Amino acid sequence: MTVFSELRMRPATAGRWGWDASTTARLVLAGVVIFTLLLGANLATPLYPLLQEQLGISSLGVTVAFSSYVLALVAVLMLAGHWSDHIGRRAALVLAVLVGLLGGMVFANADSLLALCAGRALQGVAVGLATGASSAALRELLPQRPDWASRFTLLSSAGGVAAGPAVGGLLSLLPGATSAPYYVHSAVLLATLVPLWLLKARPAIAPGDGPRPFTALAPRRPSISREARGAFWLAASVGFLSFAVFGFCLSLAPGYFAAAVHADTRPLIGILAGITLGASALSQLLAVRGRFTVPAGLAVLGVSVVLVGAAAAWSNPWLLVAASLAAGVGQGLAFRQVFNHVAGQVEASRHAQIISTLYVITYLGSAVPVIGLGLAVSVLGLGTAVAAFTMLCGIAALVLAAVSLRGIARR
Repeated sequence: MTVFSELRMRPATAGRWGWDASTTARLVLAGVVIFTLLLGANLATPLYPLLQEQLGISSLGVTVAFSSYVLALVAVLMLAGHWSDHIGRRAALVLAVLVGLLGGMVFANADSLLALCAGRALQGVAVGLATGASSAALRELLPQRPDWASRFTLLSSAGGVAAGPAVGGLLSLLPGATSAPYYVHSAVLLATLVPLWLLKARPAIAPGDGPRPFTALAPRRPSISREARGAFWLAASVGFLSFAVFGFCLSLAPGYFAAAVHADTRPLIGILAGITLGASALSQLLAVRGRFTVPAGLAVLGVSVVLVGAAAAWSNPWLLVAASLAAGVGQGLAFRQVFNHVAGQVEASRHAQIISTLYVITYLGSAVPVIGLGLAVSVLGLGTAVAAFTMLCGIAALVLAAVSLRGIARR
């Protein structure tokens, strides 16, 4: 099928040539697309202090720019999270890459807070289009190994988010510190688009029927099957909390950490911001299982995130690095377990829709609490607001650990 016939939800042209890729190649391509889009969406993390200085943006402005990405992503997940079920996974990923290219160019040439928000919003649209499609594609390619499909999904997602700040910091050393990272990233996205376009796509699992097939793309009310409801809400709560911590790491934390530990280079700032997310990504490779993985991981996250705030307040770089690593590992183990549980209970025909709904709540954690933190900074000051934020996140993680442990005891 051509991309255009997929978008029109029309049958494939007979005899049309295409790259009949192996399962391994398709796995790699699906993972690379979401990894690359998320990497690009987080290139800005170490650039925010520089953008604040160049454009005269306040801490609240940084959180608004960051949250515009999250809110656009959430809107797309709600309105179009099911599209790949109807137009096909490949077509949804092609659309995502094209929108991602546009978003990167807008952000690279932004000269105001409004332009930054527009670029970030387009990046959010791209990631939103790719999230459900890539997750569903990975599950379809590994029908007998849903646990590995979920693991690859989380590894690609967390890996892209973690790599973004470090890569952005390194690329900012090139001429044009705030634009060069996006030009390089755009070249990578264009290279990714080539195999995607040539790929011989598999048919959509639920193409639109009748004279008006596009009605299948209309927004749907989020719904979860009764069997998966308990697992879904635990996973959504863990995801919301996790991304509240990640949102802090990717927005205000770079400047705060840099001042606290006297880091004055953007690559180092990017690495500091990405430690927690990198540890989360790498934890997907750990074969840790057991009934108590979720409460133990949440307990580690709770204690560690409090120590992150304390380490920054005490200007202790070693404690900051250790606590950030521990927080990422705890989050990664807990979220992987609850995510796997949900993914394993969802029927294939609704996988993209349900996983997109889960990510709606999860990504809201990167918007609502972070905007609240930005407002708190304007009232309380950065140090006090960060201390209060990390303490609240720590308490919430310990409460969720207790809820998870209580659920285990009832079984």
